[in-house]
Amino acid sequence: MGDRAGSAGLRALPCGDAGVLFELSGLDEVLALHAALEARPPSGVVDVVPAARTLLVRFDPRRTGPDDVERDVRGTEPVSVSRQPGQVLEVPVVYDGPDLADVAELTGRPERDVIAEHTATEWTVAFGGFAPGFGYLTGQGWPLDVPRRAESRTRVPVGSVGLAGTFSGVYPRSSPGGWQLIGRTELPMWDVDRDPPALLRPGVRVRFVEVAS
Repeated sequence: MGDRAGSAGLRALPCGDAGVLFELSGLDEVLALHAALEARPPSGVVDVVPAARTLLVRFDPRRTGPDDVERDVRGTEPVSVSRQPGQVLEVPVVYDGPDLADVAELTGRPERDVIAEHTATEWTVAFGGFAPGFGYLTGQGWPLDVPRRAESRTRVPVGSVGLAGTFSGVYPRSSPGGWQLIGRTELPMWDVDRDPPALLRPGVRVRFVEVAS
């Protein structure tokens, strides 16, 4: 296969010996195509991994090849992505993050309003990335677009709840990071002894609940 764009700007790129990376115009398009491929995966496809503007399709090379995968994906009709039925995961949060005041100033609203917006929004895990168990959450009706910190921290504590752009997220382990930290939770996001290990998997719905420290 080659590096080429098709209808609607969909570009296909080879990714190793058993993958094709599709570039799309935005997250909504990624999620719509991801939902369609999850519902009816093409023959030989073993995994579909969404990101902000790309979709990685992994396949079994004994059953299919990159050209067939590209053809099948291009022939797939994206589906409208709506809220998924089922239980909403509640994440208890103490809203005492070191960047809460900065977020309030950046967005021009009181700290209590930032907290109220964050807890009133129903979030959905759009995709995972950066560390095992880290989910990028999008919020239906979430009104804020929060810039990342000008300088990343060398260590963000495990359980920190942050904002970056229009996403929210929870750090599953201590690591460097540049998100604006507004709170913290004691709910483990990643546990190798749990099945599945990650709480925040693509498609999981999340509601943040304020609790006292």
